[in-house]
Amino acid sequence: MDTGSIIDLRSALEFLASIPGQLATTRQPVDAHAELAAVYRRSGAGPALLFENVTGFAIPVVVGILASRERTALLMGSTIERLPFDLLDALNHTCAPVTVATAPCQEVVIRPPFDLRRLIPAPTHTLRDAGPYITMGLVRARDPETGASDVTIHRLCMQGPDTLSIYFVPGRHIDQFRAKAERLGRPLPVSISIGLDPAIYLASCFESPTVPLGFDELTVAGGLRHRPVELVDCVSVAAQAIARAEIVIEGEILPGVRIREDSQTLTGYSMPEFAGSMGAAQPELPVVRVTAVTHRRSPILQTIVGPSEEHTNLVGIPTEVSILRAVESSMPGLLRGVYSHSSGGGKFLAILQIGKRSPADEGRQRQAALTAFAAFPDLKHVILVDEDVNIFDSNDVLWAMTVRYQGDVDTVFIPGVRGAALDPSRQPDGTTCKTIFDCTVPFQLKERFRRAEFMDVDLPSDVRL
Repeated sequence: MDTGSIIDLRSALEFLASIPGQLATTRQPVDAHAELAAVYRRSGAGPALLFENVTGFAIPVVVGILASRERTALLMGSTIERLPFDLLDALNHTCAPVTVATAPCQEVVIRPPFDLRRLIPAPTHTLRDAGPYITMGLVRARDPETGASDVTIHRLCMQGPDTLSIYFVPGRHIDQFRAKAERLGRPLPVSISIGLDPAIYLASCFESPTVPLGFDELTVAGGLRHRPVELVDCVSVAAQAIARAEIVIEGEILPGVRIREDSQTLTGYSMPEFAGSMGAAQPELPVVRVTAVTHRRSPILQTIVGPSEEHTNLVGIPTEVSILRAVESSMPGLLRGVYSHSSGGGKFLAILQIGKRSPADEGRQRQAALTAFAAFPDLKHVILVDEDVNIFDSNDVLWAMTVRYQGDVDTVFIPGVRGAALDPSRQPDGTTCKTIFDCTVPFQLKERFRRAEFMDVDLPSDVRL
């Protein structure tokens, strides 16, 4: 198989199954309540893992499709290094979605009454979770004033038979649509598509200011695949869903209705956040009233277990594209590579690889870091390294910090800046200190810091590695 044959989750799984070490399957029974997530974490989060026997459900669950950068690159027909550049090319050469009359996601239609908690094996990740969470649900809605569409991923907690809570990080576009609808006294129709072509998930994670309000990220997914994403009209609300999704939840975000996120458990927690700690349960969240569930025959539920490399790739690679685009537009040719490091969950830490070409470039590396902060407001730390440092190798980055960095002259503090809403260390007023660690060599000292260079040779035939 090649990536041209990937049109949905099923074809993505077939593609991974053709590559040794990329997909594992277990038929052992597993409980969706905390056990499934624990098994996946215990497995080392290596290959994607398909749980075929989830206790009490006929629907299997797959985790980890995008949980390694290598696997993500393979699914996009790219390489580890080229991935953000290819995504940037897709952002610059978009392809609009198209609407189809019939779709696989509507092979089975379930109308009320139903109980979501019995239909869909949504996992709880820990014993303290607020409830079962849908974590790979792509929410799609339209601006009630302009008609512009948007897609984003939000955490959705099952609160009752036909009720979900939805958490919006401040500033997210669909929350702005919700607020507009609420001011008009209307519900906001939404679709929640689960189990998709990985290119759709990756494209959906762009944020402002790279994509403005009303920009449809599905056009980027179309650019990645060089073909339009197919949409279908929902059966119960005035919204559209991804036609080749495994499962679609249709519903409305109700105006003026709120629910405590941990109303079922009262633990005070929501679920594990990408930064590594348990998230606090939100006291008041908007409510989605579910009006229908549709799915393919023999559907597969796709989920994500966080904190994990999968979340890092989903949000981190679009972050890299945002930084590349901003720096390249202001200082062409200076930035040779960027990596949103997994230790920052794809949001908080970026490694920028700088190629200084002349003495005139000295100082521009720090300007590039400032540009990165402007391009992606959640970014907290930037480490600057030279082009001879492998930005994907943490040991190499720390080597540069050890031998090419002096804390008193190579650190730039930017205090009192608005921080990410999910940064547990930010100040009570929401501010943080952003920091630049300049581990680059001054241009005039490049020869003094030249790394040892060895001959490029082939190994003897009797040497085994």
